[in-house]
Amino acid sequence: MPQVLLPEPSTRERPRRQPTRSGQRYFIRTFGCQMNEHDSERIAGLFELDGMSPANSFEAADVVYVNTCTIRENADNRMYGNLGQLKAVKDLNPDMMLVVGGCAAQKDRELVREKAPWVDVVMGTHNLDRVLDLLDHAEHWGPITEVVDELQAMPSSLPAKRELAHSAWVTIQVGCNNTCTFCIVPSVRGVEVSRRPGDIVREVERLQRDGVVEVTLLGQNVDTYGRDLAIDGKRRPIFGDLLRRVGEIEGIERVRFTSPHPNDFREDVALAMAETTAVCEQLHFPLQSGSDRVLAAMHRGYNRRKYIERLAMARDTIPGLAVSTDIIVGFPGETDEDFDLTMEVVEEARFDQAFMFIFSPRPGTRAASMTDSFVPDEVIQERFSRLVETQNRISGELNAATVGSRMKVLSEGPSRKRPEVATTRSRTGKVVHVEGDYPSGTFLEVEIVSAAQHHLVGEPV
Repeated sequence: MPQVLLPEPSTRERPRRQPTRSGQRYFIRTFGCQMNEHDSERIAGLFELDGMSPANSFEAADVVYVNTCTIRENADNRMYGNLGQLKAVKDLNPDMMLVVGGCAAQKDRELVREKAPWVDVVMGTHNLDRVLDLLDHAEHWGPITEVVDELQAMPSSLPAKRELAHSAWVTIQVGCNNTCTFCIVPSVRGVEVSRRPGDIVREVERLQRDGVVEVTLLGQNVDTYGRDLAIDGKRRPIFGDLLRRVGEIEGIERVRFTSPHPNDFREDVALAMAETTAVCEQLHFPLQSGSDRVLAAMHRGYNRRKYIERLAMARDTIPGLAVSTDIIVGFPGETDEDFDLTMEVVEEARFDQAFMFIFSPRPGTRAASMTDSFVPDEVIQERFSRLVETQNRISGELNAATVGSRMKVLSEGPSRKRPEVATTRSRTGKVVHVEGDYPSGTFLEVEIVSAAQHHLVGEPV
């Protein structure tokens, strides 16, 4: 069952107010990454504490929150499409309150207001704690836009409503100090700010007492966690230390994290992963391109050789490691030779999974101004199709190699498409379908009997 998690009293930014919207219902639509999904959990937690309960659709809600993303153009298009649909809903129900938050609201506050004047509240990524006050203002005084440029409260200081009682995200860091030319995140999330390790450990301990057995540590670049902190004025915590501390908490069976950066990934983190039983042998290791020339234009900070060496180090250190990656096709100036180099790395690295994207120019990034070097759409599409075909083949081969093996999986509940089948996940992050009724949070051992490109099929042992 969904749960509302309250922060420790010492971490709250201000006293909890009395519920004012008892009986009302809310609906949240989330675009984008795990950070946004975690922010939506915090918004849901605030709504529930104000007396609201979840609705099943836009139409049935008194309050709608749209959590936006601006990483790629299609996310913007989908967001504005949703706001267009919501205008029709709001015309039929003028009392419905519509809130737009997230990265697109942080970056394009005026544009959101211009394109969707029917929105009641526009707010950014740094003031989640203000959502109820902003709703109050909009109800009594009319539409309001409040976007601040500095973090007002760590997400961890706010209540959360989790959809999976056994699994939780834990924010360890917000913001990013990198200058990747294709990325808008530093503009909308700000500079890196790390949480104190003690606060993180206490949150995980509290989650464990609430029944959580799996946590995912969240940061834009977890490998640089703690560089902005000083402990006792002498040293800075490092991510490997944090992994060990969280992994040693009794009752926490699985620890995952996202996302690391190849330029900052070090052996101490790999050793912490290998030596801490609870830390899963799963690593997301974004490549983006296999061409040194393109990587330099992206400002990634590493070259092809460094990437391959650090990936090899991780695999040598962590037995049974599964690796996923990100790849951008068609970055400005990418030639056929550049793309061939990417394909060579894909063949050599043999990723378990790849998130593959066509380059999308985001206003406000350096890459968006490289218009003279834009690659023709038809060229990008042909390259993208080849990459997808190659990666699907590799994923299928790696999954097929697991047939006949046994693994411990954790149920996430019934499959949405086939309720008679449980969707479970291995320690390496692979989806394993198991026929039968296995409630969310159930551990079971299975034998893999068949495999496809994107999932496995298991039978209970």
